[in-house]
Amino acid sequence: MKFKLALCQMKGSFDKGECHNAAAAAIREAAAAGARVVSLPEIWNCPYSNKYFRDYAEGEGGESVGLMSSLARENGIWLIGGSIPEISGGDIYNTCYVFSPDGEIIGKHRKIHLFDVDIPGGIRFIESETLSAGNEKTVFDTEFGKIGVAICFDVRFPDLFSSMANDGARLIVLPAAFNMTTGPAHWDIVMRARALDNQVYFAACSPARDLASPYHAYGHSCVVNPWGEFCAKADSRECIVYSEIDYGYLEDVRRQIPTHVQRNTNRF
Repeated sequence: MKFKLALCQMKGSFDKGECHNAAAAAIREAAAAGARVVSLPEIWNCPYSNKYFRDYAEGEGGESVGLMSSLARENGIWLIGGSIPEISGGDIYNTCYVFSPDGEIIGKHRKIHLFDVDIPGGIRFIESETLSAGNEKTVFDTEFGKIGVAICFDVRFPDLFSSMANDGARLIVLPAAFNMTTGPAHWDIVMRARALDNQVYFAACSPARDLASPYHAYGHSCVVNPWGEFCAKADSRECIVYSEIDYGYLEDVRRQIPTHVQRNTNRF
């Protein structure tokens, strides 16, 4: 089985309407190019800053969710909605909604591992000052089999992704916004490692870099194959990254190096 995946590396804006227009244009372009699964980046409808998360937050019935639902239905695609600030019961979550081609919400991932880091001379960002953490992994069914979703800092915790692979996910998509300290140091290696560890396709969708925003994303959205090689990769600019996902190739890799067979043996 083969299908086309698209990652929309777009800039955000302080104007939510402009964010909506940019997302709609990118999704329509990706669908017109033949993508059947499309992803937006992390926090695409809001400046990436604790200062703004609560002001921009929406519930499940909000305008950003409604827009993504209508775009999935209009274009007949599986849409992984990057992430947006979600408000629920007074708490704010960093949440990815997933939509079927008929516009239905078929999954919702709340970022489990919050980005609480303090790197002298680099970056200090404590998401937990504003955001609450989710506590569930997210794997959903599609016509292309199971797909897993996580968000950014989740990628630092390998057991989450092994669990998704054990559940049958052969593609895992990660909306993520690494910064200019951790991005150059860790982005490439950690994305390749998660693909190689689990013999899956691993796709990371970042915002484009915007030096006028309060957070400077690294960019470099990418797709890694089960051999640990980049099949597609961006730089820091706005673009759409396309890649063919080939499950026949995935099965070849698993036959050649059958680590997936022993993943649940619990020898240690």
